[in-house]
Amino acid sequence: MNAHFDPTHGSALRLPQPYLLFLADTVDAGFAKTAFGLRDWAGDKCVGEFAIGATVSTGLPVMTPAQARAAGARALVIGVANSGGVIGDTWIAPLVEALEAGLDIVSGMHARLSEIPELAEAAARLGRRLIDVRVPPTGLRVGTGAKRTGKRLLTVGTDCALGKKYTALALSSAFAARGVDVDFRATGQTGIMIAGGGMPMDAVVSDFEAGAAEMLSPDADPDHWDVIEGQGSLFHPAYAAVSLGLLHGSQPDVIVVCHEPGRTVMLGTEGFATPTIEEAIALNLELGARTNPAIRCGGVALNTSQLDPDEAARLIAAESERLGLPVADPIRGGAAFDALVEGCLK
Repeated sequence: MNAHFDPTHGSALRLPQPYLLFLADTVDAGFAKTAFGLRDWAGDKCVGEFAIGATVSTGLPVMTPAQARAAGARALVIGVANSGGVIGDTWIAPLVEALEAGLDIVSGMHARLSEIPELAEAAARLGRRLIDVRVPPTGLRVGTGAKRTGKRLLTVGTDCALGKKYTALALSSAFAARGVDVDFRATGQTGIMIAGGGMPMDAVVSDFEAGAAEMLSPDADPDHWDVIEGQGSLFHPAYAAVSLGLLHGSQPDVIVVCHEPGRTVMLGTEGFATPTIEEAIALNLELGARTNPAIRCGGVALNTSQLDPDEAARLIAAESERLGLPVADPIRGGAAFDALVEGCLK
């Protein structure tokens, strides 16, 4: 069963909730971002976690599928976003266990659940659903580059999995709190699960990337903002293509550059250093100007989750002074985040 989205209206297949989050055998927290995103932004829809040797944890109660079903869960969500979006052979038995416990399975992986014989057979036998959300809608078109009405903000990054989704969600909430007419536009599987609709950009054929991004944020009232979740990084040797298509098609008026201090190597690679914040600003502005010459950088979002509060505050203040831009950790909030919000809206 595929979840086909209408990105123009943000509608989607209604997913069975609450969720049991499946962490599988994940040892890198960066690859568990789906589980962490659901915990942080849809925690009321998550009853617990289930793993088979994972060394990362969401902190939610550890449950078997049967225990989760008894606690009210209706679906197991694959909370992993690994390189290539593959479903490991060792995952099959626990996924079948979830089906047998009475749970549907929701996946944001590239691999299709229905194409795995053991899962397809078990689902058919038990009357359970296999739901893939990483499926683009039909009828995508190539990008036109034509200017659209309304205002747009795109989160971009120096690397993958460092806060683009969290920043977009936090900015959307902050805009709404200020009375701004705003929509969060999801572009990845976790964002789609949180928002209930969107465009799975990394599953779109390259020729249609820009067109898909245009469909995601259509013409709007002049004062309306679409805050668009970024994907990948223009600097990543594997994922730069989706970043560029999203940048051109989104035509952002404002970018916010996301960065994790201390990260020196691009996620999932060896020998590729992360760029500086200045390099990320410059390249995104240069390439983004192709479809929106008025593009500007509204500020920088730092992921300071590995720092204590005092260290984070000092770094945020120093980077803001050094760059001459608002800098904040959207999750920590505070006056620095307020300044970032104002910098984006000005």
